Amino acid sequence: PLVEVKANMAALRTTRRVVQRARLAAFVERLCARDVCSRSPGEPEVKAAGISKPQFMDKEVQNILGRITGLNLEKVFKPMKQQLKPPQYKLLTDEQLDGARHEAMEVAKERLRMPPVLGEREPICDVLAEDKILAGLETAKYVFTDITYDMPHRERFIVVREPNGVLRKATWDERDRMIQVYFPRDGRRIIPPPIFQNENLLVVFAQERFEDILDLCLVQFEPNSADYIRVHHQTYEYIDKHNKYDLLRSTRHFGGLVWYLSNGMRIDGLLIDMIQRDLMDDAVSVVHLYHMLHPECQSANETNVQQAKGIELIKVFSQTDSKKGSYLELALQVYQEAISSSADQDAQRKEQN
Repeated sequence: PLVEVKANMAALRTTRRVVQRARLAAFVERLCARDVCSRSPGEPEVKAAGISKPQFMDKEVQNILGRITGLNLEKVFKPMKQQLKPPQYKLLTDEQLDGARHEAMEVAKERLRMPPVLGEREPICDVLAEDKILAGLETAKYVFTDITYDMPHRERFIVVREPNGVLRKATWDERDRMIQVYFPRDGRRIIPPPIFQNENLLVVFAQERFEDILDLCLVQFEPNSADYIRVHHQTYEYIDKHNKYDLLRSTRHFGGLVWYLSNGMRIDGLLIDMIQRDLMDDAVSVVHLYHMLHPECQSANETNVQQAKGIELIKVFSQTDSKKGSYLELALQVYQEAISSSADQDAQRKEQN
């Protein structure tokens, strides 16, 4: 027993030294990052960043995605299952009514704020120490968590002592579970619910509950986790395959869908759906975003040569990069015929009057 106590004390001292060294290393990394961020605009790092492709959070990209998302107040404020309360009636003047409408618009815009789109986080495989003297003393893992209250979770130091004596940094899954234990977030479970399993996702998709599953995913997972990205990509794939784009329009997830399809050079179905719904300006914006993400593509070059705008922009895309060019051209033809027919009818009404 005395030997075991000494071994445990030695393990505690080793863990404490490793934690102190890790904190010092994290502090140095933050200082280095601050130095890199403070470089002058002419240095290579900033220049390299200046020529990178547009990112999801760029202002111009956000403006395009926000514009094509739409703002359907009935959909944004759709009824939700909750405890019934007596309705409230108010008598408002025209000025107060305009103010209430403006307030509702601001609340709707806040609800439509798009969640971030991030790349998958790199796996953590760092081994900090191998203490063979501790091998076999325990049968379970020990997790050491820094629970400092005001520390960002991404900087929180969490290590795991394996039964074989290896001391390593916790994996992302282990970090997520421990952070949820000490800093619980409403709606998030320590173990993800079975609904996120692939076979259960298909049942949710068949019920067309895309917004519900994406909202739940946003609460359960971090935006750069593998499960978050997997669920979103599978949802987008199903929507694109079955042409269910309108079910995400006027939701905070529509921008992510358009970004995913534009990055994957698969906007044909979305364009056809927008044209059929008389959303020509949105379709033009999608092609513009496509050219921003793929400036080397043939349609972008042809657009620059012809200085194409509006519906001509979509025609150039249908004749070059489109994978469903014939369907897209047919949708454009039907749209133009409908516009022409409507114009003729308006002219006849004016003559009759």
